[in-house]
Amino acid sequence: MQPRDPQHLLKSVFGYDRFRGFQREVIDHVAGGGDALVLMPTGGGKSICYQLPALLRPGVGVVISPLIALMQDQVAALSELGVRAAFLNSTLDARAAARVEQQLRAGALDLVYIAPERLLGERTLRLLTECHEAGRLALFAIDEAHCVSQWGHDFRPEYGQLALLRERFAAVPRVALTATADAPTRREIVERLLVDARVFVASFDRPNIRYRIVEKREPREQLLRFIRDEHPDETGIVYCLARNTVDEVAAFLGDNGIHALPYHAGMDGASRATNQARFLRADEANGGAVVMVATIAFGMGIDKPDVRFVAHLDMPKSIEGYFQETGRAGRDGAAAEAWMTYGLADVVQQRRLIELSEADANYKRLSTAKLDAMLGLAEAGDCRRVRLLAYFGEASSACGNCDNCLEPPQLWDATDAARKLLSCIYRCQQASGFSFAATHIIDVLRGKMNEKVEKYGHDRLSTWGIGNDLPEAEWRLVLRQLVALHIVEVDHDTFNVLRLTEASRAVLKGERRIELRRHEGKSARKGPGKGRARERKRGAETVLANGDEALFERLRTWRASVAKAHGVPAYVVFHDSTLRTVAQLRPQNEAELAAVPGVGEKKLANYGAAIVAVVQGRGQAP
Repeated sequence: MQPRDPQHLLKSVFGYDRFRGFQREVIDHVAGGGDALVLMPTGGGKSICYQLPALLRPGVGVVISPLIALMQDQVAALSELGVRAAFLNSTLDARAAARVEQQLRAGALDLVYIAPERLLGERTLRLLTECHEAGRLALFAIDEAHCVSQWGHDFRPEYGQLALLRERFAAVPRVALTATADAPTRREIVERLLVDARVFVASFDRPNIRYRIVEKREPREQLLRFIRDEHPDETGIVYCLARNTVDEVAAFLGDNGIHALPYHAGMDGASRATNQARFLRADEANGGAVVMVATIAFGMGIDKPDVRFVAHLDMPKSIEGYFQETGRAGRDGAAAEAWMTYGLADVVQQRRLIELSEADANYKRLSTAKLDAMLGLAEAGDCRRVRLLAYFGEASSACGNCDNCLEPPQLWDATDAARKLLSCIYRCQQASGFSFAATHIIDVLRGKMNEKVEKYGHDRLSTWGIGNDLPEAEWRLVLRQLVALHIVEVDHDTFNVLRLTEASRAVLKGERRIELRRHEGKSARKGPGKGRARERKRGAETVLANGDEALFERLRTWRASVAKAHGVPAYVVFHDSTLRTVAQLRPQNEAELAAVPGVGEKKLANYGAAIVAVVQGRGQAP
């Protein structure tokens, strides 16, 4: 007889003694038949919030997820725990799919993962109706629920059709889960997918992630130094906006001795799946660290716990996207880093994409507002984390673990410089009858002669040379921040020329003060360096004595061989945190091992003897 006590199942299946945050409240509510929206940061324990209620209620829990490529690993992880799980998606042939369908009819599954487009097919809906009529539908879990929002950063049309679940299966509870949703997106999730739902919102803070944004100069070289100096031989993700950039950056890193793989929608499906599998199965303990270079087509739902960094070579279009992508780092709770290069071209490019989109005026207006919030984060001179959390409605204080907290940027009164720049843009346009791009304006300001200056006689303007007290890099920084403040705009349709906005009037009249960050300089804000990076990483983990560290590495080697034999990522067998605790406690028998967090009954039965043997120095590989 299956136990119906959440606390018992938490320990016996998952190996943990205590629930985290509001997990127990969600479980009790959903197991009792209620709908819920759960907002919890990546790595915060969302899956327990639907897996446990599915085990508590009669029937099968249906998990709707867009992550076809990851379902196999998710099911493998549940199988390791002794949970009867399967997936139903387009990767199965007809015979394998029929086998899963028969298991569903027979009540032989606890959880089944289904892609939204598969679920919406009549064949699957008929199957679920059969299960429902037989009393064998426990719940629906809608993962990555932010995809339902047409205003969100990752809209999926098929998610909107999931409203039929509450129509066809009104008595079956639904739990929608996501790591990122602002207030309007939350309202839309509840309105479209749920009924009388309770909303559970955890803190969005990921204190183990260090946020750093650097001025874009030579982005590929900057990225290479970042990886070599601060994350050598560590797993990470690098996001680029364009597919060709992904290919070029992956090749560049590979040419410089870093194991990098590309991933984007332009690749054939088999190559994408192969590269994703290599990334997920990368095991740093055996020299297998992988850096995935990708567009945002990669990453949703990635549950690899040991991603040590996420880097952006191009600015995301919204804070939601940035938070979702950076949240793939440090799921194990150990120190990780979110690093981004950012420059004026990013602003121009993102605004151009909004203007050229076929969306309606409301969508463009919302997209611009989201971009402005992202620009505000990128240009911030105060705590990045405070700004990030404030976007999601969460108050906080300076974190002490972002670039602006660790190395506060120097601010200066740039009102005079801004007025010079604005005047130069105006004078050049007035003298010639048309506008000019940034390079020409800065050349005029600094008194630098070129063909256009000579052709249009701009060396005779009153603004000629009035800015030769500042270097070109400083002027570009001033310009970038004025664009971010909507004081200057870039005309994308006319060769990126600069134009003044209505807001420039107050600056030119001396009615508005402008305070900006100083140019960083080549040696500024370079990061902690290799030694300090290692020290920082270890600082967030359990500190092990030398002997315990050696045992931890032997346990990781044992785990790698088990994972290889089973064809699953190493973390599916055991997380590092569990092995680290084993190395520290050195259990001498299976009863002592059972007390280690993360060791449930099934894993104890499968691996207990082997782990004790490794601890006692009697075993190595399975």
